[in-house]
Amino acid sequence: MVERFLQQLRTDRGFASRIAHWHVDPAVEGCSADFPDALHTFLVQSLRQRGVMQLYSHQREAFESILAGRNTVVATPTASGKSHCYNLPILSAMLAASESRSLGLSGTGHVVPARTRPSALYLFPTKALSQDQASALNDTLRATGESGPGEKLQHLLDPERLRAAGIAPVGAWTYDGDTPPDVRRRVRESADIIITNPSMLHVAILPNHPRWADFFRRLRFIVVDEVHHYQGVFGASMANVLRRLQRIARHYGAAPVFVFCSATIANAREHCERLVEQPVHLVDRSGAPRGERHHVLLNPPVVNVPLGLRARALDEARNVARELLRLGVPGVVFGRSRSRVEVLTKYLKDAAADLQINPDRVVGYRGGYLPDLRRSIEHGLREGKIALVAATNALELGVDIGSLDAVVMAGYPGSVASYHQQSGRAGRRLGPSVTVMVASSLPLDQYVLQAPEHLFAHLAGPAAVTNPDNLVIATNHLKCAAFELPFTAGENFGKFPHTAEVLEALCTPGGPLLSKAGRTYWMDEAYPAEDVSLDRGDNDTFLVVEMPSGRSLGHVDRSSVMTTLHPQAIYQHQGAQFVITKLDWEGRRAHAERVKVDYWTDAETKTEVQVLSEDVIETRKHVAFGSGDVHVTRIASLWKRVRFYTNENLETGPIDLPPEEMDTTACWLALGPTAVARLRLDDTARAGTLEGTAALLRAVVPALCQQGRSEVRGLGLGYHAHFLGPVVLLLDTVPGGIGLAEQLYAKRDGLLRCAQRVISACPCLHGCPACIGVGLARGPDAKRAVRELLELALQHVDAARAIAPDPVAREVCA
Repeated sequence: MVERFLQQLRTDRGFASRIAHWHVDPAVEGCSADFPDALHTFLVQSLRQRGVMQLYSHQREAFESILAGRNTVVATPTASGKSHCYNLPILSAMLAASESRSLGLSGTGHVVPARTRPSALYLFPTKALSQDQASALNDTLRATGESGPGEKLQHLLDPERLRAAGIAPVGAWTYDGDTPPDVRRRVRESADIIITNPSMLHVAILPNHPRWADFFRRLRFIVVDEVHHYQGVFGASMANVLRRLQRIARHYGAAPVFVFCSATIANAREHCERLVEQPVHLVDRSGAPRGERHHVLLNPPVVNVPLGLRARALDEARNVARELLRLGVPGVVFGRSRSRVEVLTKYLKDAAADLQINPDRVVGYRGGYLPDLRRSIEHGLREGKIALVAATNALELGVDIGSLDAVVMAGYPGSVASYHQQSGRAGRRLGPSVTVMVASSLPLDQYVLQAPEHLFAHLAGPAAVTNPDNLVIATNHLKCAAFELPFTAGENFGKFPHTAEVLEALCTPGGPLLSKAGRTYWMDEAYPAEDVSLDRGDNDTFLVVEMPSGRSLGHVDRSSVMTTLHPQAIYQHQGAQFVITKLDWEGRRAHAERVKVDYWTDAETKTEVQVLSEDVIETRKHVAFGSGDVHVTRIASLWKRVRFYTNENLETGPIDLPPEEMDTTACWLALGPTAVARLRLDDTARAGTLEGTAALLRAVVPALCQQGRSEVRGLGLGYHAHFLGPVVLLLDTVPGGIGLAEQLYAKRDGLLRCAQRVISACPCLHGCPACIGVGLARGPDAKRAVRELLELALQHVDAARAIAPDPVAREVCA
């Protein structure tokens, strides 16, 4: 069926005319190695019973490195069997330790209970991946094992055979927000392997470590999977969580070995050493075979030549996915946002009905779904009962969906790493697979089509970057660490260089810490981990409740409430529409009623920026660049109803909700009087030019920095009181900033030149979504003005000056 689909792409005029690039990764033969001598007999027997007679070469290399006590990172392609790289050495160590004691080396000579063997902690970035890996771990030796129900203890080896050899059964537990309270107690008492996520470790396990004392005393292995996911804010937070974890392990006398895994990362060793602050051994030569993979890049046709508008990527992706349904090729369709995925789910369910396929075989998958629904979808994917799934990137790092053969992307996912991670959801067997990426009109998408080597020249993806020493993030985790264990005089928090200074600042009158007799104690009544988020999102969420049944539909982050849960908004869930009838702000609930309508809703927002401090300034002949701290106020102004399929705007109305406010960082491009004069713009045209420049600069940020479009917001203002004139601002969307503004300021010339290349290559006359936005919205002269502004900004004066305020003054401003 995959071959038939590929032939359809080649011969159908509608598809063939849209193909911008077709890349083929040829099939690769595997490289095997014999089982290592240290692999426990029980594991060898079970693997052979499942038909596994050898390991891949990288699995053996990882096995030997881990059991030698070296921190190890396995950076091999998707579906290369990385779970065996850590499961086999960890299980071997557990069984060997138990067996040696049962043979009398411990002086007992009886069956050794689980609490005397080494323990292991498995960390996965999402609940879905944790659940999937728990199933995979239980399946590792299913040929000789038995399964417990639900969240119960999972026996990995046949208990009777183990007991006959004097070894207690090995048990793995999933411990996350969905684990029932009564099961949590059993986990703490009986766990050999804990499978969880960073958030649960941060907010539930580390603050309550005395309850886990036995587990931490035995802790020998820590597995951190999908390590490329830990960059930016999440990466900085994860590094600090690992600092806390190592501190508690030392408290109980443990020195665990770290095992990292990633499929798409270029600087694997350096990145992992940054996270764990220890040397790490790299395993990056894969021995796994791989089937042939096709990558097809489609560019939707231009539907409005003067404006340069192309057909919507979502609609084109729907047409491709319909062919997958018709031919019976199982696949996943990735959308960029929750609302777009819900729209896509409705479209594909309608298509299934037209093709006389059960619409229930098409599902949506996104963040915010409740646990039971997530588990049902994940089970359906594993069992092959689902023909097509429309998903956000929540499934990018999700379950092992080995039965899928095709991936469709409605738009470029924003980075090389994300592209290959999403592409890797298919082709997890040796047969051919296909990835179809349908480009949107966004500048970055069009850039990728013009330079496809950006995707395929470096399959490992760009280097991951994070900053564990971010002052705001590290300070928050220092508070958490002080709550967990008092700090002793001279003790450092990992390699954070400002431990003593921050602890002293937190000990001021009214602060949460108290210093006494050479120790620093947590004294506040608050529970600090609950108020510290690990990612750029907010812990504050709203529950969506269907009325009058009271059924819970899902959760929405507070920052998204103003655009998705305002009264009269259409909340979409599994292809169905619900109208929001009431928003209880204090109770954090939204009431929704099921409706049948032919439209969905979108919202417009307004943003105001107040400059708090200017950290760095460079003045040039016509413009000035700067970076500093800002206060941002964002408010939703109006909603609009958009008809399905035609995208016609039907009606608009006002939104009356509280604004969102935050302090963050920004970099800016301020126009001087000579620039304004040379651009020859009146007030109206000036605003459009600045908005177009902001849109273009924001769009090309991912070409220079690790962070994507979601981490930066562009704002163009025809006049700003602080600058006494026009300005373009690029705002870090993370409260307190994560260093993005500083990166963009440092790369300002590269950013401008990249924007120049994009706008020069765009064939539209007055502006389009592939460069500055729709020309009619910006003004007929906006494209010319943006191009001239970029040229003016790159004209250096002979002595460009840089001003960096005194560090003490900067701290006072912060």
